[in-house]
Amino acid sequence: MSKLSVNVNKIATLRNSRGGNNPDLVKTAQDIERFGADGITVHPRPDERHIRYQDVFDLKKMITSEFNIEGNCTEQKFVELVLANKPTQVTLVPDALGQLTSNHGWNTIEHRDYLTAMIKVFKDAGIRVSIFVDPVIEMIEGAAATGTDRIELYTEGYAKQYADNKEKAIAPYIAAAKKAGEYNLGINAGHDLDLQNLKYFKQNIPGLLEVSIGHALICDALYLGLENTVQLYKRQVN
Repeated sequence: MSKLSVNVNKIATLRNSRGGNNPDLVKTAQDIERFGADGITVHPRPDERHIRYQDVFDLKKMITSEFNIEGNCTEQKFVELVLANKPTQVTLVPDALGQLTSNHGWNTIEHRDYLTAMIKVFKDAGIRVSIFVDPVIEMIEGAAATGTDRIELYTEGYAKQYADNKEKAIAPYIAAAKKAGEYNLGINAGHDLDLQNLKYFKQNIPGLLEVSIGHALICDALYLGLENTVQLYKRQVN
């Protein structure tokens, strides 16, 4: 069984657009848990344009499922935030300053020593670590050398190609997952997964532990309702 972690960044974006606390991020996250999600994901960025650093502290107090904090560990403020909250998992993403959304994984060969050191910092604090990677065999092998617990496969490439040729789209991800399995790396996935392409991805990726989905799920909820949408996504991964 794969777990569904719902990214609530878009809820925070909506709230911030008008000020105040509508929608209430913490209550929405609690409702998402109640509707069946296995976890809550946040990806705070330095400009706090969606998730604010205080949100992380507020969510940590209230949510009861797995808590996943994504972000760039080259930002010391992010490292301090994670260590202060001790989530179930930290996912390390190589975002540039001001980047709109994540668009590439780590070069785990070039940054092996750095990642090894940072992963140890989080693991020593009792936090499970996942690192964001492209579905490239060399990057999977490099990830294994860092001591990370898991990888998160960056799935935008799969999502873009899915409608035209789903077998070709999934092929590099299957190879990457098999290589990760050889190194006993846990496998997560995320970015542009939705109700159209998620089930096929789940069916073909051996050992898929978790998917993190935000944008598509919240967009679907506008039409289908939040409770119904969470349950529809859960069915795709189970």
